[in-house]
Amino acid sequence: MKGVPNVTRADAVAAVRNPLAFIAARWTPDPRTVRRAALAALVMSVVIVVTGGAVRLTGSGLGCPTWPQCTDDSLTTTSAMGVHGAIEFGNRMLTYVLCAAVGWAIVAARSQKPWRRGLTRLGWAQFWIVMSNAVLGGIVVLVGLNPYTVAAHFLLSTALITVAAVMWQRTREGDGEPRPLVGKAVQQLVWFLVTASALLIAVGTVVTGAGPHAGDSREVARIDIDWETVAKLHAVLAWIVVTLTFALWFVLRAVDAPKGPLHRTRDLFLILLGQGVIGYVQYFTHLPELLVALHMFGSCLVWIGVLRVLLSLRERPEVTAGLPGPSAESALTAA
Repeated sequence: MKGVPNVTRADAVAAVRNPLAFIAARWTPDPRTVRRAALAALVMSVVIVVTGGAVRLTGSGLGCPTWPQCTDDSLTTTSAMGVHGAIEFGNRMLTYVLCAAVGWAIVAARSQKPWRRGLTRLGWAQFWIVMSNAVLGGIVVLVGLNPYTVAAHFLLSTALITVAAVMWQRTREGDGEPRPLVGKAVQQLVWFLVTASALLIAVGTVVTGAGPHAGDSREVARIDIDWETVAKLHAVLAWIVVTLTFALWFVLRAVDAPKGPLHRTRDLFLILLGQGVIGYVQYFTHLPELLVALHMFGSCLVWIGVLRVLLSLRERPEVTAGLPGPSAESALTAA
């Protein structure tokens, strides 16, 4: 039986002062572990959006009527709060799971050898977005589900998905200077696609804020606009995004582009078709909750698909000389 290594006082002090450096000095994760950690953070960023939508669609938005506690007298939900309290409190607890996934991504990125500063920063960016959105979520509750704060809550979640998707992609690339795989005209077309997709998502939050699913059974303020009119504008933007995606695929074929951009564009087109079917069915069936939830999930997949298309337009090779991290060993010695 192997003996347990002695932990010196210097080790303990170093672990308290800089736990990430302490772990990095003793653990070198496999590149696949780093990729899986980044993917876990991305998956959880999507899960938290879908479960947040479930809170609204089940009318549980004020299941916990205050924040950061669930009630004035209890940190957790109580039997008196019923199923709505359990749903809302459960979604709050999932934030801790999201934090754990992001934390794992940060630790894995920081411990990778050679250390990749940019990758670690992307992990920390996710952490601060999660913290900001947790505070914003509390504000949403305190102001009684004001639709503008609800929209901002969703858009900040989209920002989290953006950073998580970029980090996941960066784990599969090197840190060399990016080299474009297509010409400037194609790049401009993709940026038009990104802009149209961002507008599509933003208008979708307006549809949500004006639509019938207010998030709670009590009287909740709505955006004072005809939601069906905004839904039609949302549909027009969706068709613009579909058209731009098809045009991009055609152009990429015409210029004999690499397989990466072609495959990512094809994947996005298929996701858009599925999302479009769900969108029209939910509109003509008067927004049933299940289809709305699927549409929210599809919205996340569409945005990830758009980002993957954008990131596939360049390649980043490995660099020969890696960037070393801060000398954890010297810090331990100094302690």
